[in-house]
Amino acid sequence: MLRKENKLRYFDKIAEDRISYRKKHKYYWNYLTSYCDYFIHDSNSILEIGCGSGELISSVKGTHKTGIDFSEVMIQKARLQFPEMDFRCMDAHTMDLNRKFDVIILSNLVGWLDDVQVCLQQVRKHCHPRTRIILTYYNFLWEPLIKFSEFIGIKKKSPEQNWLSQKDILNLLYLTDMEVYRRQRNMLIPVYIPVLSWLFNKYIARLPLFNLLSLNQHVFARPANCGEEMKYTVSVVIPARNESGNIENAVLRLPEFGAGVEIIFVEGNSTDDTWEKIKEIQQKYKDTRNIKIARQSGKGKADAVRKGFSISTGEILMILDADLTVPPEKIPKFYDAIARGKGEFINGSRLVYPLEKNSMRFLNMLGNKFFSHAFTWLLEQPIKDTLCGTKVIFRDDYDRLVSNRKFFGDFDPFGDFDLLFGAYKLNLKIIDLPVRYQERTYGDTNISRFRHGFILLKMWFYAAGKIKFW
Repeated sequence: MLRKENKLRYFDKIAEDRISYRKKHKYYWNYLTSYCDYFIHDSNSILEIGCGSGELISSVKGTHKTGIDFSEVMIQKARLQFPEMDFRCMDAHTMDLNRKFDVIILSNLVGWLDDVQVCLQQVRKHCHPRTRIILTYYNFLWEPLIKFSEFIGIKKKSPEQNWLSQKDILNLLYLTDMEVYRRQRNMLIPVYIPVLSWLFNKYIARLPLFNLLSLNQHVFARPANCGEEMKYTVSVVIPARNESGNIENAVLRLPEFGAGVEIIFVEGNSTDDTWEKIKEIQQKYKDTRNIKIARQSGKGKADAVRKGFSISTGEILMILDADLTVPPEKIPKFYDAIARGKGEFINGSRLVYPLEKNSMRFLNMLGNKFFSHAFTWLLEQPIKDTLCGTKVIFRDDYDRLVSNRKFFGDFDPFGDFDLLFGAYKLNLKIIDLPVRYQERTYGDTNISRFRHGFILLKMWFYAAGKIKFW
């Protein structure tokens, strides 16, 4: 109890010049705020625990934003600065806001808590199944330097904090039914030094080994799924170009699952009779299967997928390549993974099981493996196969992805990376789902190894500037 009273006196005291202090050290605080804001969508409801005088939560995107802090003096400062926002004096260990939030931020808070586990239990009560928790804290390797900066007066002296390792944080989140899906470190120079701060924080701090020395550590977590699987309607979009011989098999081999399956064929600039076959199959199975058909006005798979998604009605959106190298019979596995909350973006992976003879050319396989490592580092989640055509996402997440598309731009003729990068920006948990990749039984691949490989390389560098080195 004495420790809590001492901390409260400390924060009440520093609240008097809190605003000027943050302005003095705005480089550090602006950097931290912009990092959190990167993963927040305009439609998100936000809760910040330990909001202080309110600068961070007032600066990030979002709709309904609530900040709590146990210091009444801090809350008064926040209300004076940002009267339009909802600030409340409340202890993180006993908070009760009677609502759930899309994003909950704990920025440099865990070091001050008397009982981190109790606080996280309270956080869990304010989560719905798809809430995101963004937890930031100091790298404990910086403790001697922070103490020295307090000694020489660069930083305000503060009471002793909890110095938790990353393993400590992960264990506490696990104990409170939270699942960690991404970890990240950044910032090597927390003060503004012309050129050097830009160089070290934007580039060097993001590189392996150097990254381990960064000051800020970020953990992204979500509630572990403890409920029963819900039933969702599903739209399966099948882009088809020169795939006449596979159309009927796609319908016959695709099972019914969930609360109902809608099949959407999108034909694109075929030189065979694919469009006529699609119309024939729709009529043939109109009494037994829900089939929609469309022709794309543009070119490329990305355009076809977007066309299919735009006329779909399902709560879950899926892509199935018309070459059927990913067996349609396995599509319910993708539904099961997303419906049970194992992930929010399910990415097929063809590179786990041995490949059938002639199912993937050698250079294609090498290219896929290279881009697997490159994009795993870039997206900070394991991505073994970036180019597998089968990908699954919730409709509401896709709608947000579309509204965010201007961030990356319209640069992807395949559609795979538009979805992967969009899922990263939405802070979704991306899960690989292994599938056995089968040899084509009809037609030829539409992928050009060298031309498309060069496009992928350009896209990686472009995305690196938007994701890693922004």
